[in-house]
Amino acid sequence: MSSTATITYGEQSVQLPVITGTENESAIDIAKLRDTTGLITLDSGFKNTGATKSAITYLDGENGILKYRGYAIEELAEKSTFLEVAYLLIYGKLPNKKEIEDFQFQISRHTLVHEDMKKFFDGFPSKSHPMGQLSSLICSLSSFYPESLNPHQTPEEQNLTIIKLLAKMATIVSWIYKKSLGHPLIYPQNKYDYVTNFMHMTFGQRTEEVVIDPVVVNAMNVLLILHADHEQNCSTSTVRIVGSADCNLYASISAGISALWGPLHGGANQAVIEMLEQIKNDGGDVAKWVNKAKDKNDPFRLMGFGHRVYKNFDPRAKIIKKACDDVLAKLGVNDPVLDIAKQLEAAALSDPYFVERKLYPNVDFYSGIIYRALGFPTDMFTVLFALGRLPGWIAQWKEMRENKEPIGRPRQVYVGEVDLKYVPLAQR
Repeated sequence: MSSTATITYGEQSVQLPVITGTENESAIDIAKLRDTTGLITLDSGFKNTGATKSAITYLDGENGILKYRGYAIEELAEKSTFLEVAYLLIYGKLPNKKEIEDFQFQISRHTLVHEDMKKFFDGFPSKSHPMGQLSSLICSLSSFYPESLNPHQTPEEQNLTIIKLLAKMATIVSWIYKKSLGHPLIYPQNKYDYVTNFMHMTFGQRTEEVVIDPVVVNAMNVLLILHADHEQNCSTSTVRIVGSADCNLYASISAGISALWGPLHGGANQAVIEMLEQIKNDGGDVAKWVNKAKDKNDPFRLMGFGHRVYKNFDPRAKIIKKACDDVLAKLGVNDPVLDIAKQLEAAALSDPYFVERKLYPNVDFYSGIIYRALGFPTDMFTVLFALGRLPGWIAQWKEMRENKEPIGRPRQVYVGEVDLKYVPLAQR
């Protein structure tokens, strides 16, 4: 295979290097294209543009493959904890026993947040969206830890910033949930592992210890692992491009949280529940809504089916389906909305229309069902997504800094007015 590609423009021809990744993905390196031809490339939404070379996540949408640092997502979800996967993403290897124990210990030392942060909660209006709160609170951590503002931190200083963020994120997310209920905030107990501690702070009480069911802890572990990274998506690219301006980690992650807030990105599992509630409120006739989805003249679309990246199947959906079934069976939840979800899943998996088009339930379909079964309101779903995605965002920010990547600065093709003459205000 040729190691160069030739682009011809008028009488000019230029040879550009072809870069091949370790999974045999190839890309034309156009960095010198403008210097030699005066041309830039136009790719709205960057759908076919590689912004970086990364060793973190490999995604093959056509064949339904997702790997973290070379490990198949199926194996990690079955055998690892969320904290092990976080270590893998951030530091590039699976931890041994001593390393994971030390990692857990370091995080446990920083799970408390400054008491002054409680005042921020008092300042938020009662109907504040949890994602707006999360973005603000994470960004505010830079005020409590001004040493993080130094863009030239030593590796030890940078690592401490990373540990603090991982530790405090779970506490902040749980407090946002508690505050929405008007319940007293629950402080972390470091005798628990990371996920159990989060569940304790979220569902615990001050007056008595609440035992978190291992089936629920396992499902949350799996959910967080499946969401931990997903290559160069909207929020991850946001973290990298903000970080490329030498912004501190907290500000960069806050920007990623804001990007994830968009309903086209992180709000998909919320949209699933809203769709299911719409079907329930209409009488619960699943067959009617399946037919509406198949009618090309009907604007209704099934949420949580198919995926813009995975053209075959979402490998994460197969994993989370089992966790979803386990949670529903264990909790014995009696919820008509979840009953509709089961009917819709069965219809979509058996109906030739959906099977032929490979419109299978994706990870958002099942994650929304699990979160609802656990009692989370829909506006908390994207916050939980952010908790899972945090290690990936950190890893991407860290890799970008270590590679000394330049500040992000996309080009454009200008299509506006030209050479207009200024008209004084009195003559307009």
